[in-house]
Amino acid sequence: MMDGKVVVVTGASGALGKVVAEAALARGARLAGVDHVVSQIAPSANRIELGGVDLSNATAAKTAMDAVAARFGRIDGLVNIAGGFAFETVAEGDSDTWQRMYALNVLTALNASRAALGHLAASGAGRIVNVGAMAALQANAGMGPYAASKAGVHRLTEALAAEWKGKITVNAVLSSIIDTPANRASMPQADFGKWVTPHELAEVILFLLSDAASAVTGTLLPVSGRM
Repeated sequence: MMDGKVVVVTGASGALGKVVAEAALARGARLAGVDHVVSQIAPSANRIELGGVDLSNATAAKTAMDAVAARFGRIDGLVNIAGGFAFETVAEGDSDTWQRMYALNVLTALNASRAALGHLAASGAGRIVNVGAMAALQANAGMGPYAASKAGVHRLTEALAAEWKGKITVNAVLSSIIDTPANRASMPQADFGKWVTPHELAEVILFLLSDAASAVTGTLLPVSGRM
């Protein structure tokens, strides 16, 4: 249970973010969704949505985290889901794609984490969970820009875990292909049954946010479904 804990989910309007947000609320958390998309969800006593936030901008990230702390009085957990994907070969691609992947995947996690660190340390049980990727362990053709950026998320996770050991736990889940409508549309011939579902991934994320994971930090945890 997460009774009363304040959890921030970035990328809360996405396929995974929505599931993580709802699962956290169902366990009693107070939830702040942060996204570049403006949410249509009405605020409530236990939920706020901050839309139009560019987390690749450090100032915008700090403003968002401070707003969450002002609303709920604290931040106990941060789930960095905001990100993006691009499929592009190295030779035929564009360097702009590499910069865009870095901004969407690394800078969003970096800026959100840095903005939340003081609040999380004050919690006494602060948690950061990043979303990495199995693809970043060994990149296949066309996966260079995305895999490189997610590898950056992995190293960010390890560095933060070492720097804040004993104060904040920092871990990452490494997903394989997530079973979302967008992924099904882009790979219609795939065996969807082998993919990890958003709910399965959310359960692992919520465990890492929980008190039960107090001794787990610096971990890159594969959540690869049945692949």
